Amino acid sequence: MASHRRSSPAGPQGPARITLMSAAAAATAAALTAVPATADPGTGAGRTASHAKLTARVDALYARAERATERYNGAKERTAELRDQVTVLQDRAARAQERVNRLHDRLGAMAAAQYRSGGVDPSLALMLSARPADYLDKAQTLNRLGTAQAGRLNRLVDAERLLQRQRREAAGRLARLEEARRAVARHKHAVERKLGAARQLLAALPARDRAAYTRASRGARDGALPELTELRGLAGRSALAVAAARSAVGAPYVWGASGPRSFDCSGLMQWAYARAGVSLPRTSQSQRYAGRQVPLSQARPGDLVIYRSDASHVGMYVGNGQVVHAPHPGAQVRYDPVGMMPVSGVTRV
Repeated sequence: MASHRRSSPAGPQGPARITLMSAAAAATAAALTAVPATADPGTGAGRTASHAKLTARVDALYARAERATERYNGAKERTAELRDQVTVLQDRAARAQERVNRLHDRLGAMAAAQYRSGGVDPSLALMLSARPADYLDKAQTLNRLGTAQAGRLNRLVDAERLLQRQRREAAGRLARLEEARRAVARHKHAVERKLGAARQLLAALPARDRAAYTRASRGARDGALPELTELRGLAGRSALAVAAARSAVGAPYVWGASGPRSFDCSGLMQWAYARAGVSLPRTSQSQRYAGRQVPLSQARPGDLVIYRSDASHVGMYVGNGQVVHAPHPGAQVRYDPVGMMPVSGVTRV
């Protein structure tokens, strides 16, 4: 999601402390007029230096927002997994409770029959107590159980132990689910804060500089497609994934989106390979290990190209030194040179 503009390298990746409050607006205005001591703001060189400084800060904010977006995507994926696990565990616990109830009902029916015939066997009464497991230990020691009664009680004790274990497991997963939900909200806030700061900086740029930045963010569209001779003869799932990724060129970047009308970087890869019948994990960090690692020099169309040391960006190699990727908010899915930023790995799915 960093700018990935052809005209300039990716910006610095250190911490940004830009807020959306009025004090930050004043700082932004000051930054716009700040130029190197050797540059005259009235000259073309001075204006260019100021523009480069501000756009580099925007690029850095986009890079940090992309990292937060991938953390958001990972938290959402974890939340969905935990929600499914909780549902399964709760269903199992419900079935275990039904079995315990049936066993209790059978013992209750036996007690009722004995009562009608003149009294309830003390051992059976203890079976129906709140803690049958405790009674089982005592009763076996005292030889007070018959074979049939011992079998029923053992089944009841096993069923209750299973029920308690499944309830504890479900409760633990529910606690982790709640933490994952909080993580989603936390990462969402981080993304929105960083994107808000980037939008504020862009709004403070002179109109022609802002227009130039926007043009650079559009990248190659339908009228300027790169020649991709390496796609000739491509077949199989790689061909389907590449075709899907190319069909998305021009679609807007939206953080957290995975198609079909908008995408973030890992969402585009997941969507494109889903069109080829391949299920990829949601985040760029997980996608890095979704296949075999190959050297960049051996990249083939359909390979995933992972960027930055923290694997916070991903694109798809489509041949002739080009990738298709979803760069950052305000940009569209586009073609860029594979070396647009540091490559940390290439994954063949």
